[in-house]
Amino acid sequence: MSRHRPLLPGAAVLLAAALLTSCTSDAPPDGPAGASPSASGAGDGKQSKFFQQAEYERQLELAKATPQGPDGKPWEQMIEPKMADTAAYKKKGSGGIHLCFSNAGVFNPWRQVGLKNMKAEVKLHDEIEEFTVLDAQGKDDKQISDIQELTGRGCDALIVSPNTTATLTPAVKEACGKLPVIVFDRGVETDCAVTFINPIGGYGYGAVAADFLVDKVEPKGKILALRISPGVDVLENRWSAAKVAFDKSELDVVDVKFTEGDTAKTKSVVADALSRHGSIDGVWMDSGATAVAAVEAFEDAGVDVPPITGEDQQDFLQAWKDKKLTAVAPTYPTFQWRTPVIAALRVLAGKQVPEEWKLPQPTVTQDNLDDYLKDGMPPLHYAMCGCEKLPGFPKDWGGRK
Repeated sequence: MSRHRPLLPGAAVLLAAALLTSCTSDAPPDGPAGASPSASGAGDGKQSKFFQQAEYERQLELAKATPQGPDGKPWEQMIEPKMADTAAYKKKGSGGIHLCFSNAGVFNPWRQVGLKNMKAEVKLHDEIEEFTVLDAQGKDDKQISDIQELTGRGCDALIVSPNTTATLTPAVKEACGKLPVIVFDRGVETDCAVTFINPIGGYGYGAVAADFLVDKVEPKGKILALRISPGVDVLENRWSAAKVAFDKSELDVVDVKFTEGDTAKTKSVVADALSRHGSIDGVWMDSGATAVAAVEAFEDAGVDVPPITGEDQQDFLQAWKDKKLTAVAPTYPTFQWRTPVIAALRVLAGKQVPEEWKLPQPTVTQDNLDDYLKDGMPPLHYAMCGCEKLPGFPKDWGGRK
């Protein structure tokens, strides 16, 4: 089973505050930016080379399943796991653990919150004597070099969050031959990792957002789809799932535009869409990073904000409540950054872990909005951090008590 899979209901994505073009894509979009989705496919999502029908269907079923694991700790829960034996990786000797992490980067708030979660999780475990983190700065070549360097540093286990899917695959495969590898967040095209950790996935995320608009927008309504960048599996799969839903609906997706996660560009795209189409009746986003900018663009134009999808960033949740928006926020929860540390320790103890560790992927709705809007947290904090009881919270996450 290939680990070339969606990672969000992103993550991240994602997913994130920004996945800049320079740090995400090693593949061109399947069509020109801004092209109407009706030009390719008819409800099958196959406009993307990443689309896998079976995986799409599986994720929609996983979203209905009840996770196994401790209540209130979604980062330790698992959905329909198939367990892998890890006895061969059990650490010998009595010395402390050297845990290593090759990170795609901290180039957006989602990843910044996530890394804080991971470092705080490490502090909970006295058996981790050393934690080495190398930051690839969103560059494939650097991450390939980082992985090669870490495999020679005496690491007991290696955690990898790949910058891009295909390009990092050979480096991960090479590392697997030297030590246990845990992949999370974004996938690679190999099954060699001991476990691949991610929430339900991009298909689940994209479907939740699209289904919301199908429900809230009148037939023939004009939908603006805002994407970040092409070539990242989690984002591609979010859009693929949305396209399936939109193609089967009576909605008209009038524009699909890449914003590069930039607020100014997002505002420009919305203003241009309003100018060319006269009105926009709904906004779908593959990441909520610039959702507030999109909201402001409608306000700047003097028109009502239509139903819109965002993410669990505090600024969007606050705008949602203050402006009484019609909105939904599928998530790519940052609590997933805690799970690789837990998984690595289980592997090094010879305990079983899921071959694919599927985590829950909650959605913020009007009904539970107040539960996730955290007083005193900064605008770019992600509500699904699972960090409230970690050492240093809220100060280390930029919050105030």
